[in-house]
Parts: sequence; C-alpha cells; structure tokens
Amino acid sequence: MRVLIAEDEMSTAKAIKLLLEKANFSADIVYNGNDAREYIQAVDYDVIVLDIMMPYRSGIDVLSLMRNKHIVTPVLILTAKSEIEDRVAGLESCADDYLPKPFAAKELIARVKALARRSGHYADSIQSIGNLVLDGNRYEMRVGEIKVSLTNKEFQLMELFVRHPGYVFPTEHLMEKIWGYDTESNIDVVWTHIGYMRKKLRSLNANVEIKTVRGAGYALEEIKC
Repeated sequence: MRVLIAEDEMSTAKAIKLLLEKANFSADIVYNGNDAREYIQAVDYDVIVLDIMMPYRSGIDVLSLMRNKHIVTPVLILTAKSEIEDRVAGLESCADDYLPKPFAAKELIARVKALARRSGHYADSIQSIGNLVLDGNRYEMRVGEIKVSLTNKEFQLMELFVRHPGYVFPTEHLMEKIWGYDTESNIDVVWTHIGYMRKKLRSLNANVEIKTVRGAGYALEEIKC
C-alpha cells in the first residue's frame, strides 16, 4: 500500500512517514503543492495525506486539480487549520476525511487504513496462497508451524505478489511501488530482495515460488505437484 504525504514541515512529514511504514505502508514525501500535483499524476497511490498550507500551490488547489482530472484516490486533509470553515472548505473540495493537528498517531493510522479500505485496494492482514500464509500483524510468512520474519520492504514485496498471483511485475514497477518514486536506491535492490524472498520461501518448504519471466519481470506462482 503506497501513500503520498504532502506536507511542508519536514519534521512532521518524516514523522508521518515513519508511522506509516511501521503500519506496513510505503510512503513518499513532497514538500510543496507543485510536487504533490506531479507525483499524484505520475504514481497510482492508495491514499494521499495532504496539508492545506503549502508553498506554490495550496492543498485545496491540488485536491481540486485531482478531482477535475477524475483522480479518485482517497484524500486525508491534515492541517493546523482546524476552524469549521477550513474543514468545510476541505470537504467541499472532495476530500474524504479531515484531521487537524496536533493529532494522535493511532488515529492517523486508523484513518489512513479506513481510506485505504475505501479505495478498494486494501488487503486483509492475513493472506494466503498455496500452503503459504502471509501475516501482516507479525511481519512474517509461515507454512504450518514453520515461520520466518520479514523486513518492511520484504513484507510489502511479498504482499504485492500474494495479492496478484501469476501477475508479472516488471522490475521497474516493483522499484517504484515498493521503494518509491524518488528513491535513491539502485534497481539492484529489487534483485537482491527477490533473492532473499526465494531463500525464505525455500526454508519454509512453501509450494509457491517467485519465477523470473525473461524480459518481463517476476511473478508468484503456486507449484503444482
């Protein structure tokens, strides 16, 4: 699940990103309205956390441009402007939710999860394919009583595969979806993580595997006996 955080206060944006990553989301950050507009047009986000007061272009302007282009991604307005008039302005601009600062971390996560469910992309915390169970509550994969722990990126990668069995994901798509639109990581990081996940699947004796589709990408497939 990928979230865009559009917030001009750097410390606040980084704190939100950390909270979301601990909750199994992947997040990109932008610090002004122009960058927010560009990212929203370039990347298919599951939820957008949008500040109202930003340089160059306000959050309300960004939201209006989104809706005019028929981008229906759920938007949470997060701002210090907590007066009734500001809330009404945000909601009348087709925001999906509104949370004033200061906010409680648990409430922010709960609201983002609720919006993600509304988007239709949200997956249950526990998913399975073949004999493999992917547990988002514990950041682990298991087969029967055997289990292995997953890092944040490993979990996001495996969740994407489990949600779309048999679908071939190009390496570039995995890079963008898991590591982010503006990541400084080299694309080798995708190959490295695919290698890690294959080893962990073998250690579990899972009857699924990540296959390489030459010239196309990677797909998770169930091994047929």
